[in-house]
Formats: sequence, C-alpha cells, structure tokens
Amino acid sequence: MNRRRLRQVLLTLVKWLSHTIVFGQENIPPTGPCIVAANHMSCFDVPISYAMIDRDDVTGLAADTYKRYPLFSWIINLGGGIWIDRDSADLNALRKAIKHLSMGGVLGIAPEGTRSKVSALLPAKSGIAYLADKAKAPIIPMAIAGTEIATRELQRLRRPHVTIQIGKPFQLPPINRKDRAASLQRNSDEIMCRIALLLPEKYHGAYADHPRFVELQAADNNALK
Repeated sequence: MNRRRLRQVLLTLVKWLSHTIVFGQENIPPTGPCIVAANHMSCFDVPISYAMIDRDDVTGLAADTYKRYPLFSWIINLGGGIWIDRDSADLNALRKAIKHLSMGGVLGIAPEGTRSKVSALLPAKSGIAYLADKAKAPIIPMAIAGTEIATRELQRLRRPHVTIQIGKPFQLPPINRKDRAASLQRNSDEIMCRIALLLPEKYHGAYADHPRFVELQAADNNALK
C-alpha cells in the first residue's frame, strides 16, 4: 500500500466513524514545501490530519511513544513518518524533517510536542520555529476540535463531531542569532496564536490572554466588520 492508497483508506474510515467537517483545504498548496502545524488532543489527530492533506508527499513528526500502539505505528511507518524522541534534542529526526522539506514535501507537526490532556492549547516547544527557520518553509496553521472526546463517543457507539480549520500560509521572520532563544520563543508563540485564532474559545488554553493572540483576534474582528 502506497501513501495515496493509505490516505484514501483513512479518509473512508474518517467518514464512516465520525462527522468530520473541514474548512480551508484550499490553503494547502498543491506543490512546494510547507509545515502544517496542528494542535494535538487525541491519538486520532494523526490519521485524521493525514487523511485531510491531499498531497502524496506529506509526512510528519511522530513521538516515538506511539510505537507501542501497533495500529498507529503501522500507519505512521506506512506514511513515511519521522519518529522523534520528544524528551531530548533529537537532531537526527530534525535533519530528516529538514531534508523532507528541502525536497519540496509537506511536514505535519504538533508544536506543543505532546498530546494535551486538558483539551486546550499547551505552550509550544521551539522545535517548529527552528525547523521553519532552517527550511525557510511557510507555516500553515491547522486547528482540530472535537477529537478530545472521540474515544468516549466511539465507545458509546456514537460518531464524534470533528471540525478542522486550515488557515492561510504565513512566513515567520528570521531568527535573530544575537537573541536566539527569544526569537525562537516569539516565532513559536506566533504559530500557536494563529492556531488559537482558528479554534473555539474553550480551546485557547495557554494562549487565551497572550498579547499576540489578542492582537490577531482584534485584527480578525476588524476585518469582518
């Protein structure tokens, strides 16, 4: 089974097992490198996200803790996923990710670095800002809502309602080498604030009162007037 066939199978399963609505798929460019940055609340985020990106060259960074789940491990390996040790600076995984982007591929990543257990955004790690800077790739924010209760709903023989909102691509400013840590933090927060902008209020979590999120929200509200 190749990646296209895998995506077709996953897309069929998503339609059978959930009520999933996707907005903004046209924001995924048909060619060229890009980083799709998504929030992460459930193990179902990986197959659903993979199914919704209509590109044969899509892959993603996956925490090696998923290796203990045979189904998810199989899906990630078949999809060419890049395993990463989230508890260390996994330079080998980062090099593979940069190489994939340099070849014009799509890379999916959860900036939070782990699954949120509070059903809301967690502070981002700096890895995605580092990747974007090295690869000079645009970021596409993806907001996923509803997967946090997917397992419970399926156990009750109910199809969970999932909404995916894909935002427009944007480019991050270069990292200031003289103030590297602050630049990485600024760019990581920028990504998360743009994801938050696409989510209902209850998911805003660590970014609910972030100055940049407040600024983006005000600009978005003014644009709608």
